[in-house]
Amino acid sequence: MGLVYTELTLKNAGDTINARRGLIKEPEVRQVTVTAMVDTRAWPLVINEATRQKLGLEIEGEEPSTLADGAEAAYPMTEPVRVYWKNRGTVCQAIVLPQADDILLGALPMEAMDLAINPKTETVVGAHGEEALYKLK
Repeated sequence: MGLVYTELTLKNAGDTINARRGLIKEPEVRQVTVTAMVDTRAWPLVINEATRQKLGLEIEGEEPSTLADGAEAAYPMTEPVRVYWKNRGTVCQAIVLPQADDILLGALPMEAMDLAINPKTETVVGAHGEEALYKLK
């Protein structure tokens, strides 16, 4: 199977809360639509510095990480970001790889949105159909 990409909308989670509370207007919510590389062998959402700045996300700390090439380092971890794929969404932190070319959608946000890769079409699909299935048990 080749590389799989999908379109995501990322929003500053703090802004979405402030808009819901009436502290800012909905158009003031910082957001960006991106094409993300899907990697089920990676855990987190990974963004680059330019995306972090567009979203106005603060750094909350560092997370020890191992890159695909085996390089190990502690990378900045952002405050929460809202991730949307079609009719689904989740909230998660993102690791910032400052010079990364691609946004990376890892297994944790995919699982949270009940997403999978269809190997035949090499596309992202709902793991359980058009509506997300959330198991509570």
